[in-house]
Amino acid sequence: MKYFGGCDVGSTYTKAVILDETGKMLANTTIRSKINSQASAEAAMQEVLNQVGLSNSRELAYLIGTGYGRNKVPFADENISEISCHAMGVHVTDPSVKAIIDIGGQDVKGISVDTDGTVKNFAMNDKCAAGTGRFYEAMARSFEMSLSDFSKLSLRAKNVIPISAQCTVFAESEVITLVGEGKPMEEIAAGIQMAVAKRCFVMAKKAGATNSITLTGGCAKNDGLKEAIERVLKLKVIDLKIDPQLMGALGAAEYARQKGLAL
Repeated sequence: MKYFGGCDVGSTYTKAVILDETGKMLANTTIRSKINSQASAEAAMQEVLNQVGLSNSRELAYLIGTGYGRNKVPFADENISEISCHAMGVHVTDPSVKAIIDIGGQDVKGISVDTDGTVKNFAMNDKCAAGTGRFYEAMARSFEMSLSDFSKLSLRAKNVIPISAQCTVFAESEVITLVGEGKPMEEIAAGIQMAVAKRCFVMAKKAGATNSITLTGGCAKNDGLKEAIERVLKLKVIDLKIDPQLMGALGAAEYARQKGLAL
């Protein structure tokens, strides 16, 4: 039996996946990224190798690195962009999905997926951290709650308090002021989610979304954001059956499987 690996070194989290020859996922992990990208890759890969009873990445038939730190995966056979890997990961999870919004730690991408899992078109906003994973972490700190609790807070809101600031720093200051004034926290949270959803509008159009879209990255687990996107973009958000945060690593592993079997 041959094994194939994908390692997605993100700015915030590092993910790794191992597939068998049939494409079945045998192991996966998600860890907080370290300052050193190579150390992140080594730690994540060792976890998945342990899960399948392997001791070294050299025992994999093929391994592909992707993500923010993809050039820091020294044991990878090659590197492929995270845009391509997210498209392929979503394709093997649900071939019906043709449009993706990937919200990473430091950027937001809109991706259009072709019938074979390759990328038809994409757009990326990496000029500003607003609407990214780092932005949500800052907002959760302002509310003095966990990211998981914050992601559900807006679901209880009866009204929306608009957040006007577009910059993460100014938005955090605006939120702290509103909280200090005693405004309903769930309504402030709803304003944050709506602001991010509006920023996703251009990405969704670039991805060619017409009726539905799926979210990848850690922010795909944000229930309040999913609801806001459906309301603002008038698109159904498709929930994936596999952890959406693993899509980059899964796509990398699938590319590794295809390339490895062709050798």
